[in-house]
Amino acid sequence: MSTAQKSDGMNYAPQGKPRPVVGPGEFVFAAAHLDHGHIYGQCNGLLEAGGELKWVYEPDPKKVEAFRAKYPQARVARDLDQILQDPAVQLVTAAAVPCDRGPLGLRVMAAGKDYLTDKTPFTSLAQLDDAKAAVARTRRKYMVYFSERLHVESAMYATDLVAAGAIGRVIQVIGLGPHRLNKASRPAWFFERAKYGGILTDIGSHQFEQFLTYTGATDATVTQAAVGNFANPDRPEFEDFGEASLLGDNGASNYIRVDWFTPDGLSTWGDGRTVILGTKGYIELRKYLDVARDKAGDQVYLVDQTGERHLSVAGQVGFRFFGELILDCLRRTDKAMTQAHVFKAAELCLRAQLAARRIA
Repeated sequence: MSTAQKSDGMNYAPQGKPRPVVGPGEFVFAAAHLDHGHIYGQCNGLLEAGGELKWVYEPDPKKVEAFRAKYPQARVARDLDQILQDPAVQLVTAAAVPCDRGPLGLRVMAAGKDYLTDKTPFTSLAQLDDAKAAVARTRRKYMVYFSERLHVESAMYATDLVAAGAIGRVIQVIGLGPHRLNKASRPAWFFERAKYGGILTDIGSHQFEQFLTYTGATDATVTQAAVGNFANPDRPEFEDFGEASLLGDNGASNYIRVDWFTPDGLSTWGDGRTVILGTKGYIELRKYLDVARDKAGDQVYLVDQTGERHLSVAGQVGFRFFGELILDCLRRTDKAMTQAHVFKAAELCLRAQLAARRIA
């Protein structure tokens, strides 16, 4: 990964080792609406799992040109309907403007195809309700690229540690999600509240998904939430700081902080960290670097009844979500992620945003 890409979260697109779960042509997908650079991470993951990228659709020809420079096998569709009418396409992956992700998913599912969108999947509870109804009606999948767990090896390693009972019952998760703003390079929609949905809806979505995964909670209540704009008065609809707390239906608690204050001196786009507290130990994830010590990410610190351990897991875990998703689409199973989990994570970020008081 290039230094420039590592410093820019919007274009952070992890690449792993090819681990195909299907043969050539067994799983065909298309990419559409390339408004966020995460589309490259989504496509990388599906390709590494054996998917075949057949089409791309995007109204902006410059984005199409850049995309095809990376993926020359993708044919350029004249419109979205050309993709939706192709019976060979089994899934459409997209990174539209956040407010458009829900309506786009409805079109994809109505055409009989599964959908993988960048986070956040919705900007309103009404969009969530529409998607729930569409899933029930079409029996298609509405999946979400929660990259800060699914495309981070340390986070996937922690998923397995927790599931194996390494730290006992998880009783709290603290999630810190700082991001670099790169203000001059951001599109206009990034600063418009109706389009990006608010900071807790947007980058907070990663944190709530992780809380549900690590604790096993299936529902939660927002106990406090706040947002602020501390340093961007020229963008009054923008929020550069957000925090929230949850109480899960199993008694586990959650605190998250998300912000756009990564300083220029940090070598990556954000010092993302997660602390998972269990009844028999705790785990800390330093996802993208070990600040001032090691520029490599995927550092896992595990403390349990037997001692203290530091594990560097980069290149050792892989990104199994994509292969599991492909097989789920083919077999109509739910191993990669259940639909209920996706929708609950989406609901929590929307409810936190609605409950948030403004503090600056």
